Amino acid sequence: MTDASPFWHTFCEDMVNRMNRTIIKQLNKHINIMAQKGNIGVTTENIFPVIKKFLYSDHDIFLREMVSNAVDATQKLKTLAAQGDFKGEIGDTTVRVTLDKEAGTLTISDHGIGMTEEEIDKYINQIAFSGVTDFLDKYKENANAIIGHFGLGFYSSFMVASKVEIITKSYREGSKAVKWSCDGSPAFEIEDADKAERGSDIVLHIADDCKEFLEKNKIEELLNKYCKFMAVPVAFGKKTEWKDGKNVETDEDNIINGVEPLWTKTPSTLKDEDYKNFYRTLYPMQDEPLFWIHLNVDFPFNLTGILYFPRIKNNIDMQRNKIQLYCNQVFVTDQVEGIVPEFLTLLHGVIDSPDIPLNVSRSYLQSDSNVKKIATYITKKVADRLSSIFKENRKEYEEKWDDLKIFINYGMLSQEDFYDRAKDFALFKDVDGKYFTFEEYKTLIKDNQTDKDGNLVYLYANNKEEQYSYIEAAKNKGYSVLMMDGQLDTPMVNMLEQKLEKSRFTRVDADIIDRLIVKEDAKKTDLTDEQTANLSQVFRSQMPKLEKTEFFVEIQALGEANQPVLITQNEYMRRMKAMSQFQAGMNFYGQMPNSYNIVLNSDHELVKKVLADAEQHTAEALKPVLAELKGQEARLAVLHQSQDKKKPEEITQEEKDDLQNTQKAVSDEKQKRDNIIADYAKDNNIVHQLIDLALLQNGMLKGAALDAFLKRSVSMIK
Repeated sequence: MTDASPFWHTFCEDMVNRMNRTIIKQLNKHINIMAQKGNIGVTTENIFPVIKKFLYSDHDIFLREMVSNAVDATQKLKTLAAQGDFKGEIGDTTVRVTLDKEAGTLTISDHGIGMTEEEIDKYINQIAFSGVTDFLDKYKENANAIIGHFGLGFYSSFMVASKVEIITKSYREGSKAVKWSCDGSPAFEIEDADKAERGSDIVLHIADDCKEFLEKNKIEELLNKYCKFMAVPVAFGKKTEWKDGKNVETDEDNIINGVEPLWTKTPSTLKDEDYKNFYRTLYPMQDEPLFWIHLNVDFPFNLTGILYFPRIKNNIDMQRNKIQLYCNQVFVTDQVEGIVPEFLTLLHGVIDSPDIPLNVSRSYLQSDSNVKKIATYITKKVADRLSSIFKENRKEYEEKWDDLKIFINYGMLSQEDFYDRAKDFALFKDVDGKYFTFEEYKTLIKDNQTDKDGNLVYLYANNKEEQYSYIEAAKNKGYSVLMMDGQLDTPMVNMLEQKLEKSRFTRVDADIIDRLIVKEDAKKTDLTDEQTANLSQVFRSQMPKLEKTEFFVEIQALGEANQPVLITQNEYMRRMKAMSQFQAGMNFYGQMPNSYNIVLNSDHELVKKVLADAEQHTAEALKPVLAELKGQEARLAVLHQSQDKKKPEEITQEEKDDLQNTQKAVSDEKQKRDNIIADYAKDNNIVHQLIDLALLQNGMLKGAALDAFLKRSVSMIK
């Protein structure tokens, strides 16, 4: 396996195909060169580097291949016995892995079918002496044909061994034991051996640069990874027990695997506790799963497995590649994106299928129609299971919804066909903790939350505490508010607006309540243009200077009962900024400052008081400024009117300069006006208090500003 390689994506499928083409090219190159010398054979010297470079980039898998071969040989014997082709005693079928650090050897022993000298030549030497073209043709359609025969799988041993020995005796009556040895060069030896029992011993003389494979802990790690569920008992040493203050070996074999893992059993024979115990075996440090799905299909492909929905508490728990892929109980990989739809890669568990197309090293998924069929089947199975739980025990389903939500939302976002299945059991949750299907919630709100244009408005919050007053304002109107605080709720909102006819989602603090769901044209304020400008400047001038934050002031007639000052955030911009975290190409929005609207309620008594007080205290200072401003604005209007009647080329430079100077004069007078108002506002405690209350309501009042607010509040109470 290549490091951190997502084997299942299209890119890597292409790479695998390219690798296979490269192998053929390399081999054919050798053929051509040697043909020039009059030799059409291909030697181990030629092929070993190709095998090592292209087929076995991960040294660790050698042990999987060796033990798998031993297991296969044992199972073949059992099959022969069941068919009556073997009459002898099967006896102990345990595959034994033996480490001899002093001798520098690792031995894999079985009591399977063994091999004759002719079979050694066929299965071991054929790669060295058969024509390469014949070899490739033989196995190109079925790479798994090699697996279980001492073919390329066996040659992975030379990645870690300087010398390999096979001591074997066939189950066939009258067979004699033979010993095959090779140091990875073209030369090998076959000789008679002293072996009384059938089966094979594969002795690996570990190379100097691979001494880590002589460490007990390393071998235990690999056996636990690759051989944990193989179909024949695999023993590595003896069990130990604590005795006389130390661990001592017992006479009992240390069996590292379970030969009948849970996924091989019939679901009807299993209890909930069986599934939970198996989950603890797979993931010892994880919390109990939400529930599980037992996969079991034999047509049009064979597939078994168990998938668990884990409890996800935070982003750290959102780890992919927790599903283990097996082929006939032999671990292959935990990179399952091609087998399992992307959204289900967050699940945990096991999938086992002999029909998953692998390359000869069992390390890469190959392109095949079965892969898509398997992914489709798993998606349907998951959807059916979720639907079944929802229908049979809705209460339990609702209790688990907050944990299930991320899986289901991810599925609906990433797979159209899953959305079609899931829309009937996906849920909305409101701020009071009640759950609704999409259709149920539509029925609930359609009479009261449809605006004057016929759009159904879904109100939502993502922080119940911070948005409390906005939620209460909505409730007072008889509106329902959804709770959407999940990691994928922002893209879900975007998708649902596309899926649900004439519907839009708006966060409850995106605007004042009367404008969230517009039932009629808004009431206009009674203020004059001059009053509007002055009141806006009173508050605008005192807004805090926050990093990457902009404030815009607007005045609305909201009624005496509504709050004097509200802060809202535009739904579109807020959502675009949120989406920039999920979608590439939207960084533009992420870099933009946060923009907020400061809405002044011109009907509120405190706002009226501020305006009246501002007019009283600034009238004298503003009188000459406003007079000059009106004069300059009138002159500017005349100049615009005069020049608009002319073509650009007819306007003289003098006229252009006159217009520019007048515009500057207007700007200067406005600045004088704004400075006078700002100078008044800086000492107005009511203005500062109203602003800070609005900021506090939105969680934006912190540090020194919060401290100043508290001190001001105390002083105003006195």
